[in-house]
Amino acid sequence: MTVINYGQLKPGLIPLWTGEGDLPTPSFIHKAATKGLEDGETFYTWQRGIPELRQALSDYHKRIYSKDIPAERFFVTGSGMQAIQIAVQAIAGKDDEVIVPSPIWPNISAALGIMGAKPVHVPFDFSQNGWSLDLDKIESAISSKTKAIFVNSPGNPTGWMADRDTLRKILDIARKHGLWIIADEVYSRYVYEGDRAPSYYDVADDDDRILYVNTFSKNWAMTGWRVGWISAPTEIGNVLENLIQYSTSGVAAFMQRGCVEALLHGEEFLHSQRQKAMQSRDILAGALMSTGRVQCAIPQGAFYLYFTVEGFADTMKLALQLVDEANVGLAPGGTFGPGGANFLRACFLRDAVEITTAAERLVNWFDRQ
Repeated sequence: MTVINYGQLKPGLIPLWTGEGDLPTPSFIHKAATKGLEDGETFYTWQRGIPELRQALSDYHKRIYSKDIPAERFFVTGSGMQAIQIAVQAIAGKDDEVIVPSPIWPNISAALGIMGAKPVHVPFDFSQNGWSLDLDKIESAISSKTKAIFVNSPGNPTGWMADRDTLRKILDIARKHGLWIIADEVYSRYVYEGDRAPSYYDVADDDDRILYVNTFSKNWAMTGWRVGWISAPTEIGNVLENLIQYSTSGVAAFMQRGCVEALLHGEEFLHSQRQKAMQSRDILAGALMSTGRVQCAIPQGAFYLYFTVEGFADTMKLALQLVDEANVGLAPGGTFGPGGANFLRACFLRDAVEITTAAERLVNWFDRQ
């Protein structure tokens, strides 16, 4: 937040620092929410989510993942962040440990810290061929205090994406040691080959100890709505419902009406966003790598370019300089934990014209140094 607070009011700045695109929520979604509001849906509602939304989630998963998941296994939360918080609260407490491959979105570590639990970071390996995860390091990190493995695929900030074999092997490790998996599949539809990323839905049994966390934010330009969901085994359902009750007592019903429409009619919008992201990814990556000073792996999924710049080790200082001198906002890589200190993150889910301008500003600035 340091860089955002420093530069967010700067005239003409192109903000590539946060994980959202440049479009507002589509009208067919907000019209459904407006109708719910006009219909008087302003009272307390179902803790797990309105039945229509839970059924829409069930239908969506059958369509996208070919899985018959009953509606009662879905829990509507106040954002993907709250989905992660509740998942952590349900399975980990004071002095427990959760294995977290890193670099990673920092909020998972913060959610664990709030509970008095500890993230055990296992670093990805980085090369021009991409990011990779050594599964022997995952298993070596397990201790008597370990409760879960957190798997974010496709990953923020790296763009790393696990294939089915990797997911299956991590699941085997979790089964062997009696651990939960928290599967953060927020970016599962933002892939650049195919329609979705490999998922634990492809390799897991119905009774495996997996908590899937997701959000409406990314797919349907709903970051400000703060609505997410958890998919969970039946055994933990009452625990999750109670945690929702004790935190927010549920998501506003009229907002959930918009979420139903996103699931039912949002594929065309999602596909157009994904095409935009791929075009902008290629523009930004191509421009930066043409300088000969930038090293990065082209992301397989999500919508971030995570890169290093030769000659700049302090990326917090560099990000502040770029606000002042290039008028582009980037996130310093140290924010994302061990392994990220020398990197910058750029969100490229924006119009190609704006990304082209941002790329030109950055390239010109690097050329002057």
